Amino acid sequence: MTVSEISMTTAAPTVRTDAVDVADARPRIRPLRILGTVVLVLVAFGILTFLVTNERFEWPIVAEYLFNPSVLLGLLTSILLTAVAMVLGTSLGVVLAAGQLSDYWPARLACKAFVGFFRGVPPLVQLIFWFNLAYLLPRISVGVPFGPEFFSWSTNDLITPLTAAIIGLSLHEAAYMAEIIRAGILSVDQGQHDASAAMGFSRWHSFSRIVLPQAMRVIIPPTGSQVIATLKGTSLVSVIAMGDLLHAVQVIYNRTYDVVPMLIVAVIWYLVSVSILTVIQGKIEAHYSRGATRAAPKATGRAAAAGTSTDPVAPDAGQAGTAIDNRTKENQ
Repeated sequence: MTVSEISMTTAAPTVRTDAVDVADARPRIRPLRILGTVVLVLVAFGILTFLVTNERFEWPIVAEYLFNPSVLLGLLTSILLTAVAMVLGTSLGVVLAAGQLSDYWPARLACKAFVGFFRGVPPLVQLIFWFNLAYLLPRISVGVPFGPEFFSWSTNDLITPLTAAIIGLSLHEAAYMAEIIRAGILSVDQGQHDASAAMGFSRWHSFSRIVLPQAMRVIIPPTGSQVIATLKGTSLVSVIAMGDLLHAVQVIYNRTYDVVPMLIVAVIWYLVSVSILTVIQGKIEAHYSRGATRAAPKATGRAAAAGTSTDPVAPDAGQAGTAIDNRTKENQ
């Protein structure tokens, strides 16, 4: 074989006739996904048909009582009770979380005992207990221990269904919020504590200005879930004759015997309230998540072609070195 023949043989590339053009690519058919979609559509259609065609739901009665003044008053009571319980519970939870992280062991032991007790006792039992506190303590007094008494009140006058509900729910939420806040504080790197101490921050300023804002990104999601759980948990106060949403619909169906329609009214309002709280929680999470992930700045124009940075703050390494050399010469 001559040299020319060899060069012609090596110069001619092999062309594949069975090559596939990427532009003609199509998504792969997935039978299981199609089957799952069909099943979900059928299930949704079946549920919708059941809700519409079953006359025992009595949707006209639901529409009649949906905006009933007593029902709306019960809804407002549930929302206010949730707000008060969360404010008091969160405030006490911050103190309990700080106490559990303290190096003063009596305070740490007392806070751990409080959290362990109120997390272990069901909230319904706590509500009934506080409502019947007069059985154990007929009068509540203020004075010097084992000394003179300054003021005293009848327990039955102080512990109403409202105060029993606030005390029971607040203490229950304080125990859970203490653990949520403690976990958020522990998620902050120890270097942040050391840096704030090195800058001269007091322990309170270090906690409130450095640690807590960074911990909020971890605290907010479970706190939002806890607010929703508290709103639903307010239905428990109906056992102590507190006029919440569930108690309001119970009073109506005890009079009209429309049990299922009135329970549907309560379900609708609970779902609406929880949906609104979920949207608010999402916005708060987005606010405290700012700066958690940052995208690299995009280079444009000649900067992109030259491969240089567009950040005006970062100086060129050569310029920085020249500036240092000039300053050194001036000092000499």
